[in-house]
Amino acid sequence: MTPDFATALRDIRCAGLQWEMATTRKVIAAIPEAGRDYRPDSKSRSALELAWHIVASEVQMLHETAEMKFSMDDRYGPMPDSVAGVLAFYDQHFPRALEAARAMSGEQLATPVDFFGAFNYPAVVYLAFAESHSIHHRGQLSAYLRAAGGKVPAIYGGSADEPWSPPA
Repeated sequence: MTPDFATALRDIRCAGLQWEMATTRKVIAAIPEAGRDYRPDSKSRSALELAWHIVASEVQMLHETAEMKFSMDDRYGPMPDSVAGVLAFYDQHFPRALEAARAMSGEQLATPVDFFGAFNYPAVVYLAFAESHSIHHRGQLSAYLRAAGGKVPAIYGGSADEPWSPPA
């Protein structure tokens, strides 16, 4: 991978992450506080735990991509105790994490980075991992919403609770 290609790919991936952040935020905001402990099974995370996993993992993966070193260490301390707390964390930390990824040089982005012995891809590839991981878990969370007493927002099109209408 050339540095120029890695830079172009970074720009595409960061634009995608920025776009998806708004949708992820909307899904998390749809968790009713009274339903934040909902879980479909005893093995599942609660709605609040899943929301925290999404935002903390995304922010951590973006920072660790920029640092070119991954760790399983918990960087952000205990989970907030409310949906508003998770959203406040996301609003505060996501822009900085995305900026750290955007600031990487082409050479850094093209450099292979070990991911726990499972992968050794150019750093820029992990931006796609961060996005896919968030989208995957956001899909899980959106399936919790009605059962938790919330409404499902439009994600990639309308929902029964938020129909899509074409722009005027």
